[in-house]
Amino acid sequence: MADAASLHAPQPDGATGVLVLADGTVIWGKGFGATGSAVGEVCFNTAMTGYQEVMTDPSYAGQIVTFTFPHIGNVGTNQEDIESRVDGAVGCVVREDVTQPSSFRAERTFGDWMADNGKIGISGVDTRALTRRIRLSGAPNAVIAHDPAGKFDLSALLVKARQWPGLEGMDLAKEVSRTAQEEWRGGAWALGQGYASADDEGRPHVVALDFGAKDNIFRNLVQAGARVTVLPGQTALEDVLAHNPAGVFLSNGPGDPAATGEYAVPVIQGLLERDVPIFGICLGHQMLGLAVGAKTAKMHQGHRGANHPVKRLEDGVVEITSMNHGFAVDNSSLPDTIEETHVSLFDGSNCGIAIKGKKAFGVQYHPEASPGPMDSFYLFQKFVGSLG
Repeated sequence: MADAASLHAPQPDGATGVLVLADGTVIWGKGFGATGSAVGEVCFNTAMTGYQEVMTDPSYAGQIVTFTFPHIGNVGTNQEDIESRVDGAVGCVVREDVTQPSSFRAERTFGDWMADNGKIGISGVDTRALTRRIRLSGAPNAVIAHDPAGKFDLSALLVKARQWPGLEGMDLAKEVSRTAQEEWRGGAWALGQGYASADDEGRPHVVALDFGAKDNIFRNLVQAGARVTVLPGQTALEDVLAHNPAGVFLSNGPGDPAATGEYAVPVIQGLLERDVPIFGICLGHQMLGLAVGAKTAKMHQGHRGANHPVKRLEDGVVEITSMNHGFAVDNSSLPDTIEETHVSLFDGSNCGIAIKGKKAFGVQYHPEASPGPMDSFYLFQKFVGSLG
């Protein structure tokens, strides 16, 4: 079941899941989670833990995640590790069959949780071979499908994969952003205590624009000392300013930053003109770059995992970071108004910028994900500390 085959090769006995790539490659496996089919871009994630956080990260909207770690699902799922209440990844591909959970925190099996959340999984796949394929040829468009009876119309699935336009030029942020204002409550999580509560009195007010945010970002802002109001990503400049923010946070999110930037970049430019402090992560970082004249580009395979080394150029310190992005700020396009602050030690790509003369900066990685585990929390402290 692990081997790739052509569209017309015989279906292996017992195959109840399939991944059909847009080039006609067929990868068989055992389906779990939801039934049906879903289309997206196939990427890979190298993290050894945190699969529930990955699957609920809105930045993975429109994507099928191949986990390079073979044992996914073995600690089950729980309500505390969900990163968002909106859809993230449409499905996942794993090596070993999902087992019964072995964790005192588990509340449900991974397969049952996937089914309830409409996400399709396939196990029994040679994920190392699929990852090598993505590294060599780039992230392909594909359809993932699960049918307990093993009945698939491969030709129809191939057509669906080929007709999907891909992430380049796609604004997915508008599909995963909040649609209403929310006064955020809750700080950092602690074992046996859950999420901390905080008194808003005397805290600087941060307005966070949600382009597909992970909730743990807001918790880190609270932990760093802020009061947080979350607004939809398409909020107009005058409505943002009406909250009289001490600073504005630009969240992560899925899709092409240039597409989302059509409505977000003018807002960011208006904030910069008024010298409002800004902190951006991932998609927010990319659109901050666009707002001051840099360019973004689709990456060959992207960066996704919890073990990415990033060098801080100011002092040479290396942070171990969590990443999830298929687009990046082109560091060859940075205008004189931008200072490059961080770079990837894997490929030299841009991982941080600061706007000269402004209290505005962004990073490509996810400092809230704690892979270091606390290497990057200083960024939240830096932002909140600058608000006065």
